[in-house]
Parts: sequence; C-alpha cells; structure tokens
Amino acid sequence: MLQSHAKIIRYSVALILLFSLSMCKEKTVGEKAASPSGKDAPASLPSDLKVAQPAGRSTPEGMVWIPGGQYMQGAVPRDSHAMPHEKPAHPVVIDGFYMDIHEVTNAQFSKFVKETGYITVAERALDWEELKQQLPEGTPKPADSILQPGSLVFRKTKSPVPNLYDFSQWWEWRIGANWKRPHGPGSSIEGLEDHPVVQISYEDALAYCEWAGRRLPTEAEWEYAARGGNTGSIYFWGDDATSLSKMANTWNGEFPVRNDVTDGFEGKAPVMAFPPNAFGLYDMSGNVWEWTSDWFDNEYYASIAAEGVTRNPEGPAEASNPANPYAQERVIKGGSFLCNESYCASYRISARMASSIDSALEHLGFRTVLASEGE
Repeated sequence: MLQSHAKIIRYSVALILLFSLSMCKEKTVGEKAASPSGKDAPASLPSDLKVAQPAGRSTPEGMVWIPGGQYMQGAVPRDSHAMPHEKPAHPVVIDGFYMDIHEVTNAQFSKFVKETGYITVAERALDWEELKQQLPEGTPKPADSILQPGSLVFRKTKSPVPNLYDFSQWWEWRIGANWKRPHGPGSSIEGLEDHPVVQISYEDALAYCEWAGRRLPTEAEWEYAARGGNTGSIYFWGDDATSLSKMANTWNGEFPVRNDVTDGFEGKAPVMAFPPNAFGLYDMSGNVWEWTSDWFDNEYYASIAAEGVTRNPEGPAEASNPANPYAQERVIKGGSFLCNESYCASYRISARMASSIDSALEHLGFRTVLASEGE
C-alpha cells in the first residue's frame, strides 16, 4: 500500500509538475541558415532605445548594467538541438536594465528569511484541495503520511536507463526537502553559502524580489543578457560544444547513471566558478535553471513572430502547454548541472522549458533584475 501511495504522490506532484522537463529529450533538425554566415541580420535600433546607464546612478552592488539592444530571440538556424517551442526566431528590442551577476545564493536567501521570517512553499503543509485542481479528475488522495511538505530531489540510477522519457527513474518526491535541506533530511547548506539557492518556487522567488526591491527578468531580457552581445551563436561563448566543460556546469558522462565530473562538479557549483559572458554575467549556462516572469506557451514564439519587431515583450497572457494542461507554468532558462547532450542540452542560450509555479526542484533557482527607472 505504501508503495502504491508513493507512486501516486510521485505522479501527482513530481510527474505532473515536471512533465515539461521530459521535453528536454525532444530534438528537431535545425533549419537552413537565413544567410551565408548563419548570423542574425543586423537591424537598426529605435532612436529612444535605453542603452546607456542612467546618468548619475551607480550600479547596485552585485549587479551589472545590461545595455539595451535588438536581437533575434529564439534558436539560431544551425542549432541541431533546437526544439519547436524555441522557433521561429523573432526580432526583439530590449531597453537597458541591471541584472545580478550570479544566481541568488544561499547566503543572500538566508538573509531574506532571517529578516522577514518567510516560509517557502516546500516547507508549508500541502493543501490537497488546491493540489488536486492541477491533476486529472479522479486522482486519488495519497495517504496523509505521504502528503507532507517536501520537494523533488535527483538521484542517480544504478544502471543505464534506456528510456530517457521516463524521468521518474531519477526524480523522487522527498519529504523534508527544501532550500535549507536541498536533498532532504540530513542534508544542509552549511558551508555552501556561495552556492545558488534551490528548491525555490516561483512564489518564493517573487517574495525575495519584493524584499530586495527587484523583479524577475522577462524571458526576452534573460536571453538577451545571456547572449552578451553574441547574438548569432548557440552558446554564450560561440558554437564550440567541445568547450562546454570549461564554460559551464553540466552533466559529463552517461546520464543519469554516471557523471565523470569533467567540469569539476558532481552537482551544483559555487556561483562564479565558470567564466562569465561578455556582459560579466556568470552561470547563464548550466549550474541551475532560473525562473523568468513569463508564462509558458509552447506556441508563443509563432504568435509573437507574426507581430514583427516587439519591444520589451512580457510573454503571453496565460500559460498554455498541451503536454501539461493542468499546471500553471512559467518559463525557466539556462539549463542545469543535470543537462547532458543525450538528454537535455538546455545549456544552449535559446533553450526554454516550463515549470509549474508551485514546484521546487533541486536544480532550480533564480536571479533578479532592476530596470533603469528603479523598479
């Protein structure tokens, strides 16, 4: 009976909330290049574009100014790993803004919690009446002994996994897992103050932003910043995939059974452990996924592309994902230490996935931004 209930909670909480991540395995053939160089065609910028840092204003500590510009959001033509929801690429204009140079750390989040007494979603009692609204009708309620506060934790498999679509093989719901105990009871963030905080839901990230006087980046802002001015490449450093282990914290080896630790880290890495992009931003590729403020709609790029050049887009009006119709999902960007070419090559700049707003994961964190007007 316990095994049966465990299966229910895995599907009702883990699989439903994480179904979208299985899309990492989906791959499509890249489109033909739009130009001989394969680079995005240059575009003129609006005369009122906010490029320069506001006069008389100093850069907030721990942030960097991202000068505004225009770029093609979405997959570049030669990206063979590009997924349908990353296409078509479309022109976007972004005003300048400030962005954290790295993900919010355990130390930073700890200060927030100490000053506010905030309790994260993963630490709160589960409300079955609320949870079942996100599940297929008729889903049975798990036993109260299982329906306890917790979160999703990664565990390596003991043998190779032939079916990489069944991600329940390496994810488990662990009671007691939260930002202070990322792997569940017995784990701790002691000594990991400079690591990105994880097991953070969308609500948790918003609460931190409000306390800090910041906000989450839009998807368009995040991707623009990640490119660092390198608008026509697959990765922030260019197109050379062989440089991956030197540039980002990802899964090296056979996923999910063996990590060769070629990049020096089995799991999360301290922030700023790898080289920054041209804007001075760290970990825009790998380490942990990052929340953005946009709702996820797998058809959004097709609809916005029809509008021509858009300025500071804020995403669709509502979430829409036929693969996970019961959940309200936001876009996450950047990939994580679990991304591997065979399973989830989401360390690419254009990669975009969805996560339910109430889900907390061992490989999901966030960073904040601040507009020039001082949001």
